[in-house]
Amino acid sequence: MTNLDRMLAEARGAGEYGRRYVQYLGGLLSGLDFGAVERFVWTLENAREAGRTVFFAGNGGSAATASHWANDLLLGTRNPGTRSFRAVSLADNSAVLTCLANDREYADVFVGQLEGLLEPTDVLVAISASGNSPSVVRAVEFARAHGGITVGLVGFDGGQLRSLCDIVIQVATLKGEYGPVEDAHLVLDHIVTGWLAINRRHEIGA
Repeated sequence: MTNLDRMLAEARGAGEYGRRYVQYLGGLLSGLDFGAVERFVWTLENAREAGRTVFFAGNGGSAATASHWANDLLLGTRNPGTRSFRAVSLADNSAVLTCLANDREYADVFVGQLEGLLEPTDVLVAISASGNSPSVVRAVEFARAHGGITVGLVGFDGGQLRSLCDIVIQVATLKGEYGPVEDAHLVLDHIVTGWLAINRRHEIGA
């Protein structure tokens, strides 16, 4: 039984379940490795200054999170007179995704794109609650083999990505607790991109 199953079983109504869920999520967020968050921010800053591309990859709910991250990094951090991020969600081009899934296999939907796009020292942010999604794992393995920098946003026990990625931010939950993990990944988006936007405005005196 997961923590969510227990809370659902014990709650006497939706309001109580909501309160318990928010408390649980708050505890998960408080337990994050904020040193890893800072290293992630440095990695993104270095990529921006070097003109490198930051790629995001994820399946299902994490695909939506990848799109959200790419949007916030590309547009939400932009300030006049400064270099913008080059941010791409590999989950967004349906024609490319379905072509690779049909002509090769689904596990190649991200690596097939990176084969034509990734340059050394580009950054790949791999988003997976389980850390074991084959398409994401394969993309990370390719990026590492070709000079990319890899960041894993994971949940549960971290899965394969925990040992594969250069930087790992893990939302440590029991297996199957997708909702809180995906919630935390979006909160991380707003922490990181919010800091990048505000810090850069301070640097230019805006």
